[in-house]
Order: sequence, then C-alpha cells, then structure tokens
Amino acid sequence: MLPDLAPWRSSRDFRLLWIQGLITYFGSFMALIALPLQIKHLTGSPLAVGAMGAVELVPLVVFGLYGGALADSVDRRRVILLTEAGLGVLAAILLVNALLPEPLLWPLYVVAGGVAALAGLQRPALDSLMARIVPHAQQTAAAALNSLRWQIGAIAGPALAGLVVAYAGHGTAYAVTVCTFAASVLLCLRLSPAPPARDAAKPSLRGIVEGARYAWSRPVLLGTYAIDLAAMFFA
Repeated sequence: MLPDLAPWRSSRDFRLLWIQGLITYFGSFMALIALPLQIKHLTGSPLAVGAMGAVELVPLVVFGLYGGALADSVDRRRVILLTEAGLGVLAAILLVNALLPEPLLWPLYVVAGGVAALAGLQRPALDSLMARIVPHAQQTAAAALNSLRWQIGAIAGPALAGLVVAYAGHGTAYAVTVCTFAASVLLCLRLSPAPPARDAAKPSLRGIVEGARYAWSRPVLLGTYAIDLAAMFFA
C-alpha cells in the first residue's frame, strides 16, 4: 500500500524538511557508526564505547528540556538552521581529528556530548514546525511519510556507513557527514520563516523546571531514559 502523498504535494516546506531530514539521517548514521568504531579502534575497550552513551544522555535530556521552551519563543527555522550548522561543525572536528597522525580520544567524547545537546535543542523545534506547515487533516499522512524516511535512513545509513568505514576509513565517513550537513543547511535556508506567537513567553529556568517536573511525574518517560542509558552504556 502506497503512503498518502498529500503533505508532499501540498506543502513546499514539508518537501524541503523531508528531503533535508533524509540527508541528515544518512550523515548522522554515518557518524553514529564511525564514532564508536573509532573509539574501539583507539582503546580496544567495549567499556569505552559504552561510556560514549553515558556522555550523550545528560546533554540530551537537559538541552531537550530547554529546546522545548526555546521552540515556543523563537523562530523555529532559525533553531533548526543553527543546530544543523553546529552539527556540521562538530562533524568537521571529527574529520580533522581523524586526519591527525595520531587521532585523539577526548574530542570524540566532547563531540558526542555536543551532538546530543544540539539534537536535544533541535527536536522540539522540528516537531513544532512540522505541525505548523502541515494541515491538521494531513498530520497522519505526514507522520507516515516521516516514519518511512526514518526507516530508509535507518536501513541504508548504517549499511553504507559500514562499507565506507571498512573500505575508506573513519576520515572518509566523517567527510561524508560534513557534506550531508552542508546540504542540509542549504535546504534549511530555503524554508519559510516560522516566528513564534506574539505572546510567546521567553525561555526561562522556570519553564525548564516545569518540563523536568512533567517528565519526572511520568514513569513511562523515566523508564525510557533508563532504557536509553542502559542501551547506550552496554552497547
């Protein structure tokens, strides 16, 4: 059964976001595979690889809470654009490090934490923008298309990443990642502005605390964080 393409046909911004997201998935999965493999290559320790997940968890949660408040108070397009550019810079750091005669270990953990922080900031803005550019009647179809996009990236991305790392090395994988984020930034520049409502509150510590209290009051969310931590640490 073919997916409903109504959001694709009716919304230019949805098409841009869909293509941008697919490109980003390929770049992200490329780094997602290359980074732990490089840590394993440098240390020979599975524990060091698992520690990368622990490094990612805290900024993902903290900046995710702040990202929710930020998405309601600033231009969502700008948030997405700046975070994509930041992810490209972090990928460039990985590339430069991989090209060193003796690559360093600590930048890999710093970049992993930075990627998690930027992903946490970006996700609420992406979700909010998607709800804004797609009519309510097409939300289900848009979700199905986004799920299809993720499945394509999740299947093809790691497979391609494994081949690139195996035959061309970590540096080439990071170079591909840099190129994908550069393409993503160019697509984001073509998105229509998405300013906040005039009465939108500024992001504040109170808003972050309220978000944290909400998460703390939901055992399902806490369980998800616990599972993520266990999966990342013992991967």
